[in-house]
Amino acid sequence: MTFAEIKRRLDLYERLMRLHQPIGTLLLLWPTLWALWIAGYGNPPWQVVLIFAVGTLLMRSAGCVMNDIADRDFDPLVKRTRERPLATREVSVREALVIIVLLCLAAFALVLFLNMLTILLSVAALAIAATYPLTKRFFAIPQAYLGVAFGFGIPMGFAALLGMISWVAWWLLAANIFWAIAYDTEYAMVDRDDDLRLGIRTSAITFGRFEVPAVMLSYAAMLGILLWLGTRLGFGITYYCGLLAAAVMMAFHYKWIRGRQREGCFRAFNHNNWVGGVIFAGIALDYYVKGIA
Repeated sequence: MTFAEIKRRLDLYERLMRLHQPIGTLLLLWPTLWALWIAGYGNPPWQVVLIFAVGTLLMRSAGCVMNDIADRDFDPLVKRTRERPLATREVSVREALVIIVLLCLAAFALVLFLNMLTILLSVAALAIAATYPLTKRFFAIPQAYLGVAFGFGIPMGFAALLGMISWVAWWLLAANIFWAIAYDTEYAMVDRDDDLRLGIRTSAITFGRFEVPAVMLSYAAMLGILLWLGTRLGFGITYYCGLLAAAVMMAFHYKWIRGRQREGCFRAFNHNNWVGGVIFAGIALDYYVKGIA
């Protein structure tokens, strides 16, 4: 195999794992960082943060490949996904399965540096990630299941730092589920016509003409949970400023999605990276301010 052929294969694998589209990794990473900073009282060990950051990248990549295997017969029929390597048959299912195994083994090797509870939770996380693509066949709101999959770093983070999963972790996970319903409904609005034609279930289809209010109510539920957690955990003004910034961003999302245009919906989805980021900034800065006070 020539160098050019090797480069082409690597490019196909990179596209298959969505390394050129980091938004999914970031949407996984932000809630994990929320959990690590809260469980670590603002000062989690950098080694643990690094393990979770790299593990998030590996598992998101594996999840993308799993999703493309499950959707390989649907993706060629959807404009946005028809050029994916499995859809074009440029990458075989066997190759994709090998990539999944390698990514999962690498992620599992990282988890072995953590405690037994976290290792056991990693097995559950893999099962949830592997079964998520199937929920689009029968579950009316698969975005809720996605919220569990994308938020499973929360209980894992608490387990890694505290050796247990506190009540705070479960409420953070609930907030993340509502967040995922919001942003992935925006994403589903982009493909609604294709999904209806193919018989795929999404929240954008289930909510029907009420999908925009459903997105905003999901955002409100997320912020409500985080506000309540802030009062229970004794957070200060910096934390609430982060939530306020997130709320302002969500108001812009309403402006972008209310016309139900593909471009606006996709823009709102991608912008959720900043929502997660400002919430994390509020958490981290609040602990920092307390630390120097």
